[in-house]
Amino acid sequence: MSDTPATAVLRPHAEDEYAHELTALAATDDRPRPPGWKLSPRAVVTYLMGGQLADGTVIVPKYVGARRLIEIATATLATDRAVLLLGVPGTAKTWVGEHLAAAISGDSTLLIQGTAGTTEETLRYGWNYARLLAEGPSPAALVPSPIHRGMSRGAIVRVEELTRMPPEVQDALVTVLSEKVLPIPELDTELSAVQGFNVIATANDRDRGVNDMSSALRRRFNTVVLPLPATVEEEIAIVSQRVAELGRALALPEVPAAADEIRRVVTIFRELRSGVTADERTTLKVPSGTLSTAEAISVITNGTALAAHFGDGTLGPTDIAAGIVGAVVSDPIHDAVAWREYLEGVVRDRADWGAFYEACRDLDV
Repeated sequence: MSDTPATAVLRPHAEDEYAHELTALAATDDRPRPPGWKLSPRAVVTYLMGGQLADGTVIVPKYVGARRLIEIATATLATDRAVLLLGVPGTAKTWVGEHLAAAISGDSTLLIQGTAGTTEETLRYGWNYARLLAEGPSPAALVPSPIHRGMSRGAIVRVEELTRMPPEVQDALVTVLSEKVLPIPELDTELSAVQGFNVIATANDRDRGVNDMSSALRRRFNTVVLPLPATVEEEIAIVSQRVAELGRALALPEVPAAADEIRRVVTIFRELRSGVTADERTTLKVPSGTLSTAEAISVITNGTALAAHFGDGTLGPTDIAAGIVGAVVSDPIHDAVAWREYLEGVVRDRADWGAFYEACRDLDV
């Protein structure tokens, strides 16, 4: 955990930002806790899904969606099997993984970010080469990875974007997940995991640069697919909650909630990513971008900043127009055509969307 005061941090870790909720849950949690866990599985699910405790403490929902998915992920982590959170970008995989780690271990900072440049040493351990050259291999020269530290402490380790790593690097996890040991041949020893250790990985199969997982590694995970929000109302609730939280975290000047603009953004994103209007009467070209819930949150947050600093303090169509166009038009050729057709064929004819239509036309994409 960071020593920097939470109030000075742009984005506090989950265990810091929601410390009062975790403390209240621990105080009232009378159910059995798996070895090494800070809370019982039921309390972990309450922390993510929200509720009110017997002492009156309100637990805000961290995930809006099917409770059963969170129960499955939590129950899996109470066994010896790791969890793979799978879904298209913007389905809260990272968010859920962070909060699961915070609730179970009280520490969400044991994190490996997967990229094409991630090496096997990043997953296993590295060396302080100055000491290695001076002293040879020794415990003091070893630099532990998050996996190494999680095994030593009995804590949850997060592996983000697992499938962005090369397959041979991914497979460095096989022994760790199956045998719960980390061989250290340079020291002629191995590290055995302490109870409480497990892994939460995230992956998607839509972005460029994704590598297939080997069947051996995939068998070590229980895959939980996090879907896009099922209904427009559910997605609006997610966007509204996160925009409010981000506004507070970024200390944005207060802008009155604009339910109409949030609904407009969510409606546009859902229609374009599904390729059909809400009334199912018009088929649409689907842009190349994901148009995820996370991007909708970003569009509204950016619009709020525009309204607060350069507008009249009220979120309106002109404040969100640029953000929407920027999110939709990733490919200047294909996406621009799809957007123009949507703008002229759908937006122009909708009642009360005239100001938004004109604002988008003024951008001249």
